[in-house]
Amino acid sequence: MNLVSEIRSKIETGAIIGGVIGLGYVGLPLVSSMARNGVKAIGFDIDPAKAGMLNSGKSYLETVSDEEISYALEKGLFEATADMSRLKEADFLIICVPTPLDEHKTPDLSYVEDTSRTIATYLRRGHVVSLESTTYPGTMEEVVKPILEQSGLKDAEDFYVIYSPEREDPGNKDFKTHSIPKVVGADQPEALELAMRFYGKFIDTVVPVRNAKTAEAVKITENIFRAVNIALVNELKVIYDRMGIDVWEVIEAAKTKPFGYMPFYPGPGLGGHCIPIDPFYLSWKAQEYDMPTRFIELAGEINISMPRYVLEKTAWALNHHASKALNGSRLLMLGVAYKKNVNDQRESPAFPLIRLLEEQGARVDFHDPHIPEILPTRHFAELGGRKSVERDSLDIAAYDAVLVVTDHDAIDYALVAESAKLIIDSRNVMARFPDVAKKTVKA
Repeated sequence: MNLVSEIRSKIETGAIIGGVIGLGYVGLPLVSSMARNGVKAIGFDIDPAKAGMLNSGKSYLETVSDEEISYALEKGLFEATADMSRLKEADFLIICVPTPLDEHKTPDLSYVEDTSRTIATYLRRGHVVSLESTTYPGTMEEVVKPILEQSGLKDAEDFYVIYSPEREDPGNKDFKTHSIPKVVGADQPEALELAMRFYGKFIDTVVPVRNAKTAEAVKITENIFRAVNIALVNELKVIYDRMGIDVWEVIEAAKTKPFGYMPFYPGPGLGGHCIPIDPFYLSWKAQEYDMPTRFIELAGEINISMPRYVLEKTAWALNHHASKALNGSRLLMLGVAYKKNVNDQRESPAFPLIRLLEEQGARVDFHDPHIPEILPTRHFAELGGRKSVERDSLDIAAYDAVLVVTDHDAIDYALVAESAKLIIDSRNVMARFPDVAKKTVKA
């Protein structure tokens, strides 16, 4: 039996074991989907505390419940570990690690490279390696495969590599990992077949493309599309505000057109692990081909400028409505997660906004029902350890202004409408309370 037949047989008989490396917002839902469909998985994370927590049946993500983890454990379909030597036990290795930018907006592939080196240490004949982290086209061919081949094994002879981009949308209850179509790309037809068979065990729809580079381009295109359109409505927000036009009302009316229009919404800036970061991966790679990416870079500039726009609107609102300076004002920020109804703080626009406000002398507290404490980040280390004001302790009337930054459903907006002296609303949530329009400034 040749290598492809051996792997195919494992998949068809249910003997295949997945190895998910990185148990975060991408890896853990993937494990849950595998277990729900009877596919055994070993989860790998460099943090032993995370592995221990999962093995006790507890999840640290709101998007994956304790019940899902407990089910997988009870059925013997999941185990978490920090012992990377156990990579040899898994057959289909899935890399789900961060791909951030450095301070110069240059791709930082160190997590992918380090993980690939670790895999190379334990690589064996019959492994299939899938990268799910978002990156620039060519990463599998130029970065991952050469590192794996340092093991002495050869791609397409001893092991196979594929690219299958993650498409998670934390907080979106309409879609789960298994119901989101899965794009897969590989440079050999045998690898593509194996990828489709494996992912097809626990994903409803698998979408093949001709090679890994195409699959990499699919993911980055999806995120550039969103980044550019969000930048467009953010720019329109600023222009229409100057004209005395409510951009949210414009969008609500425009989306009644049943063709040729798709609504995007403005906000205080972009956050999360994809949209603020991924477009710059293509911009960086395009330089190799002497191709400008003016559209992408302009969109990035607009979106990055939004926290400063909210700062300016806050200063104007305090001066216009309360005859107060920003310096010395007490502000309450509602929400620091990057999007509503999740506990994900990655690249949150709340953090640069807090820094900007405090540089101007404001005193900023925050309330977030999903984030009790801000975790340290490499760009905003000074905010690490700050705690959310608990709901029972909230004295909204004591603040000079309330800033709506993340529109969590769990926030009591009726209380805000009743008690706040001044509201700076970057998410249009206060539109449901027309009686407070005179003390609300949209930002």
